[in-house]
Amino acid sequence: MGTGFENNGLIAKLPQEGVHCFPANESQIKTRRIVTIILMVAFIALTVVFCLVLAKKQYILGGICGVGFIISLLVFIQSFLIAKYRVAVDYNEKKIVLRYRFSLIDIPFDSFDAREGEPDKAEEMLNNAMNQGSVTKYLVLDNVFDEACYQTSTKDLASKEDFEKLKKEAFAIADAYGARNSEEAIKPNTDADAAAAKKENMKDITPGELNDDDIDAIVDEVTDEHNERK
Repeated sequence: MGTGFENNGLIAKLPQEGVHCFPANESQIKTRRIVTIILMVAFIALTVVFCLVLAKKQYILGGICGVGFIISLLVFIQSFLIAKYRVAVDYNEKKIVLRYRFSLIDIPFDSFDAREGEPDKAEEMLNNAMNQGSVTKYLVLDNVFDEACYQTSTKDLASKEDFEKLKKEAFAIADAYGARNSEEAIKPNTDADAAAAKKENMKDITPGELNDDDIDAIVDEVTDEHNERK
């Protein structure tokens, strides 16, 4: 059953069958496998030492190492799963499929939206510090009726070409099914972004440049903040 926001003309232009898979970055997969193999060997050795070699057995520490081994093993196995695909566009079932750890997250086309994303503050600071020449692009894949949304990037997928293809398909699906137009959709927090931008702009204004409108805006802002604290 449709939502009433579909554009049948745009839907007709989409592929009507097939599954397009977008695997994870190969270097990311290799790094995970190498690191987890090293960790598994280390945890096994420590478990043997704590539980079998030492005269005074340390079973608690051995148990912690055992848990570390299991976690490393799960991450190692997961590296093979994301090699098959990290994101898939299933035109047969009309849904976007995301692989998150050992879970599969389905977003039906009729509740799907896509938009360009951005790095979190920690990653942005790291990128600036490393002064990387290449710019990482981000894509938000969102179920508009769910508060959770998911983000992928050019670093996550096998190639930039894969990322651009996924972006193109995701935007086409979002435009065709129009779920973002629903009044029940959970919208991005644009009010908070606008407020932050306004505060940032006010920092650049010197007292001599203030006019009556600027002063009124500052008074209103201070009054609003004061009321929110009550």
